[in-house]
Amino acid sequence: MKIGEIFEQKKKEGRPVISFEIFPPKKEEALKNIDETLGLLCALKPDFISVTFGAGGSAVDNKTIEIAKKIKNNYGTTPVVHLTCLQYDREEIRRLLDQLEEAGIDNVLALRGDVNPNVPTKHDFRYASELVEFVKSEKDFCVSGGCYPETHLEAPDAVTDIRNLKKKVDAGVEHLVSQLFFDNEKFYSFYEKTRIAGINVPVEAGVMPVTNRAQIERMVHMCGASLPPKFERILRKYENNREALLDAGIAYAVNQIVDLIAHDVDGVHIYTMNRPAIAKRICDGIKNLI
Repeated sequence: MKIGEIFEQKKKEGRPVISFEIFPPKKEEALKNIDETLGLLCALKPDFISVTFGAGGSAVDNKTIEIAKKIKNNYGTTPVVHLTCLQYDREEIRRLLDQLEEAGIDNVLALRGDVNPNVPTKHDFRYASELVEFVKSEKDFCVSGGCYPETHLEAPDAVTDIRNLKKKVDAGVEHLVSQLFFDNEKFYSFYEKTRIAGINVPVEAGVMPVTNRAQIERMVHMCGASLPPKFERILRKYENNREALLDAGIAYAVNQIVDLIAHDVDGVHIYTMNRPAIAKRICDGIKNLI
């Protein structure tokens, strides 16, 4: 099922879309064991699972596509394949799209991708909006896009960022999934701005349960999310107690999601970090809300 259809169906039911993100493990042994992770995550019955795409991954032997095929064929769950473009030319992207079409996968999350000093940048695509236009010209896929509630780190200001987001939607994006955030008010403000700008596609809120301080520092550096005082208090109090921080991080994520659902968000995208036990604890905490 296409993602746009999933959102339409859930809207009619008056329920939010709940989805997960996973990534292909870098170590071969972990990749061999991905079925256990997928089985546990799919048993939670998410509306879809997105699979990230590493910069410089082969367009021929692609682990992202192989995992997406497992999600679809072995577990009956809708997959969304991340597709980045900075390190690929048009022919390579075309080959990837052909592979997806052959596998019966028709949902992609079109992203520019991060600059990787170890992988040469190509010049066919400069922005995600150009990738979106290319995908829509080649195939009948449902194309999703990313967004930043607290403004993309490379954008000069929030207004410019929203204008660039509108370009992606005008190019054919049918659904947006947000980068992680820890202050729901930031997301609500951003969502209102998208509507004022004429962006009327579903905007899914991205939530990551934080389980260690190094993780949060890395993610904040990468995406520019701010830390509200109550979250910083949690980090200070429990940073040296691994199990306590795990419990506190999951509780914080659950509280975020409860508030988001109470505000009738279009959906919630949970960054699972390939840890199904954490995803299960979160889903158990919201099971009567969805």
